[in-house]
Amino acid sequence: MLIENEHDSLRKLQLEKLTDLLKEIYPSNSFYRHKLDKSGFKISELGDSETLEGLLEKLPFTEKSELQADQEKFPPYGSNLTYELDDYLRIHRTSGTTGEPIYWLDTADSWQWFIDCWKKVYVGVGLEKSDRLFFPFSFGPFIGFWGAFEAGLQLGNFCLAGGGMSSIGRLACLLEHEITVVCCTPTYALHLAEAAEENNIELSGCSVRLLVVAGEPGGLVPGTRKRIAELWGAEVRDHHGMTEIGCVTYEPRESPGALCPLEEDFIIEVVKPGSSEEVEDGEAGELVLTNLGRSGSPLLRYRTGDMVRLKARDDEEGAGGEAGLKLFDGGILGRADDMFFIRGNNVYPTAIETVIREFREVAEYRLRVVESGDLNSLEVDIEPAGGAGEDDSAALEELPGRIAKALHDALLFRVRVRLVDQGSLPRHELKARRLVREKDNQQ
Repeated sequence: MLIENEHDSLRKLQLEKLTDLLKEIYPSNSFYRHKLDKSGFKISELGDSETLEGLLEKLPFTEKSELQADQEKFPPYGSNLTYELDDYLRIHRTSGTTGEPIYWLDTADSWQWFIDCWKKVYVGVGLEKSDRLFFPFSFGPFIGFWGAFEAGLQLGNFCLAGGGMSSIGRLACLLEHEITVVCCTPTYALHLAEAAEENNIELSGCSVRLLVVAGEPGGLVPGTRKRIAELWGAEVRDHHGMTEIGCVTYEPRESPGALCPLEEDFIIEVVKPGSSEEVEDGEAGELVLTNLGRSGSPLLRYRTGDMVRLKARDDEEGAGGEAGLKLFDGGILGRADDMFFIRGNNVYPTAIETVIREFREVAEYRLRVVESGDLNSLEVDIEPAGGAGEDDSAALEELPGRIAKALHDALLFRVRVRLVDQGSLPRHELKARRLVREKDNQQ
């Protein structure tokens, strides 16, 4: 009964915040005023008897393609601006992994809301007052860990930016300053560990006790997570967010292996891709988000393109988030547009990573989907770890076959695995792009 009461309180709070947000943005935000008017929604009919579910049904979905078209029509920032341009003091840009990148502006209040969400993430993953934070990447227009950096400062933690440094320089910096928490992508955590190994730097005994990873699904991929933890001798906690929507989830200490949404700050929906129909509890679907505190550039029922599996928390799972009601079981499965079809099977890149990261001999990999009508094939390039030498030549020759068998056992179709030279595959500081789509030249 406690959970039901918490759920009711949460939905009431979300309704109040959504109602206030609509009243705030409708008069002056031309993007949403036109969008809401076109959908038939009438702000004048917004009453006290409204339910959250009923109100959401009246609101249209927002697509990323709409935002891209709007910024093309009204360059450079588009019309999703609630206030005068002089009121905005922060600008960031999406990574452009799905179509043209878009700009996102924040007022002082909207940016503070973003930072406050990051503070909740820090509390959830177990940040302590004495922790010293390191951000090993260059700060640019991509939002990355900008919010995390400023949230750490506001919490009173030591924060060190690692822009303009090589990987070895960053390793030396975090050792010199006795860093205890590193914020980066899973891929870059592995790359730093690889660079440390090549330069005889022992990370497992250093001061780092926690890595907060984001930007890719790898933080909850068992093999990736295990390898990061072993190489660093530290705990790994995952987090997920988006430039345009905000800082959405974290992996709580009490419920490792799942992402917990900040439900006081976001309304969470999971629907069937291309549909408005909600999926059943535990069924995979597309994540739809409404942020409740970023009124300067809001998003209502935003189709994120992320595929997730949502489940309700029962009484014994421990608290997570403000109300602890829902968890993303296994985190982000992948992006809907990253899914590919092989011999009639729907495949997400994370399914491949889950298998490959179980092989410690692999330093990096790349997926190549060769498109050939209905008979697409999958090829995987694997780069051996730096410790493999001439004495390991026999084992290296067998490695592609072992991985191919493991992939076949997991996916039930044949995958060609090819060994490539050490150092030949690209390394990534922010989001890794390992999926390449190729056309079959024989067609």
